[in-house]
Amino acid sequence: MENQSNVVKYRYLGINTQNERVVYMHENCHICISEGFEALTRIRISTLAGSIVASLNVITSNLLLHDEIGLSDAAAKELNVSPNETLYVSHLEPIESLGHVRAKIYNQKLGYRAYNEIITDIVQGNYSNIDLTAFITACAGNRMDLDEITSLTKAMITSGTQLHWNQEIVVDKHCIGGLPGNRTTPLVVAIVAAFGLTMPKTSSRAITSPAGTADTMEVFTNVTLSPEEIKKVVAQEGGCIVWGGTAQLSPADDLLIKIEKALDIDSEGQLIASVLSKKAAAGSTHVVIDIPVGETAKVRSTKMAQELQNHMETIGNAIGLNVKVVITDGTQPVGRGIGPALEALDILKVLKNEADAPKDLTERSLLLAGELLELSGKVDSGTGYQTARELLESGKAYKKFIAICEAQGHFSQPVLAPYKFEVRAKKSGILKIIDNRKIAKLAKLSGAPTAKSAGILLNARLGENIEKGQLLFTIYAESKGELNYALEYKNYHDNIITVI
Repeated sequence: MENQSNVVKYRYLGINTQNERVVYMHENCHICISEGFEALTRIRISTLAGSIVASLNVITSNLLLHDEIGLSDAAAKELNVSPNETLYVSHLEPIESLGHVRAKIYNQKLGYRAYNEIITDIVQGNYSNIDLTAFITACAGNRMDLDEITSLTKAMITSGTQLHWNQEIVVDKHCIGGLPGNRTTPLVVAIVAAFGLTMPKTSSRAITSPAGTADTMEVFTNVTLSPEEIKKVVAQEGGCIVWGGTAQLSPADDLLIKIEKALDIDSEGQLIASVLSKKAAAGSTHVVIDIPVGETAKVRSTKMAQELQNHMETIGNAIGLNVKVVITDGTQPVGRGIGPALEALDILKVLKNEADAPKDLTERSLLLAGELLELSGKVDSGTGYQTARELLESGKAYKKFIAICEAQGHFSQPVLAPYKFEVRAKKSGILKIIDNRKIAKLAKLSGAPTAKSAGILLNARLGENIEKGQLLFTIYAESKGELNYALEYKNYHDNIITVI
């Protein structure tokens, strides 16, 4: 940094690039000229206090002066810089772990050390989105064996914060996903915490779905809690339902998830490492994993589910987790709502034991809560379901859920988006197919999960007799433009729901 030729002044530009760290310099900047920097070159930007790695974008207009440098919001936040602050620019030293990524691209087996070096560089921000994409795709398609997945899981656990509860038993659950609705987690937490078990639930936002658990819970309360705040809520109520991102549990996972979302892929090895690393980092000891199986679910066959079950339970044991996998029906959405607020309404109906509460969501939540109670050893085998039902029907689970929300900051009632369109049956018959992927995409096109009150409300289930003109589902959107955008997709896809 003593070389004054690499000095520039920071200028705020206000450019949002998601997690990608980007630096902006004028093409006639003395550093660009002398160093031969070209667009997309990876360079190191430093202050006296620290440094980051960023990708260069070259400016040809008068947006920046020749002696100025701009940063994306993500880069500026990470570097903690102020306008007109002096920054130092230098070449990026070779990133050794990218050699491991290249080896994986050619299907070579990697060990713990290699995965640990990769994850360390990812967390430190040394990988561009292109590098992250290369790593994700190199691991996709069942190209990781059990040893590799275990090594990746262990590396991801140690990459961030690890919570400790001073409890012999700390329970958790996770659903593999791929099924719209299926918002069982808040219900399971409420039931299990009402029983008296400790369940600090950290959840993801949506990857390829119209809502993740964190998105839906954000309708009710604050989900961006620090590790200290999480511990306070759990100490008070026995459970929480928060976003794992701010808790810094397995932080590499959140960076990988953003790329997986853009690619619309979920490799088995990284899926397992993602789930189990966060459970272990959260201090869990006993975990129930829900794997829905269906032709348009994420897991499409019982054989695939059983292989995933074996891998989950084997790797869980290797990292000190007691894991039980439950294979469930994934042929159609669970609950009526698809989208954060619509799913939140389903949750409240179940917790309040309302007459029109979705029965499938109720039953699946009781099944998983019962399995978790039995796995903990605190109730006898075969009695978990009934114990869970008693906690729900007595109102204890609802009371606990409200208490958890208030401990996390507040409790808010969900509201529906103002614009809607009702989709009705074009003919009579039996409802034979609900395409999970297409109806999920329709909900996303309506604005979910970013638009919390957007999504789909289902009014029909598989196997029902349908009359011509009967309401099948309603699309909700927060603007006319988003509603029209969703309707364009619907009009080109008549097989979202099939009546024969």
